[in-house]
Amino acid sequence: QVQLVESGGGLVQPGGSLRLSCVVSGIAVSLRRMAWYRQVPGKQREMVADVTSAGSINYADSVKGRFTISKDNAKNKVYLQMNSLKPEDTAVYYCKPYGYTNWGKGTQVTVSS
Repeated sequence: QVQLVESGGGLVQPGGSLRLSCVVSGIAVSLRRMAWYRQVPGKQREMVADVTSAGSINYADSVKGRFTISKDNAKNKVYLQMNSLKPEDTAVYYCKPYGYTNWGKGTQVTVSS
């Protein structure tokens, strides 16, 4: 059973930074393509960034140059460093491995002055 626990969200001012963490159990992140998604109420969930087992990384155009995805294989965790945050980054953020339907509860990120 894959379990995903996201944390690190909060309220931050525009231009600020947050680091999200995702603790993964049930699978090895070293062997999986892992992704961060976000969802705003009333809108579809969108992929923000992903990292393959080989370390190749993709970002949504809206976050390129501001967000950095990484993973710690030893700790089985995935991270999302978010810099230069904008109000439009406000959403609930989730991590998930490709090919699985399990979702965690997510972590709320609110960017507001």
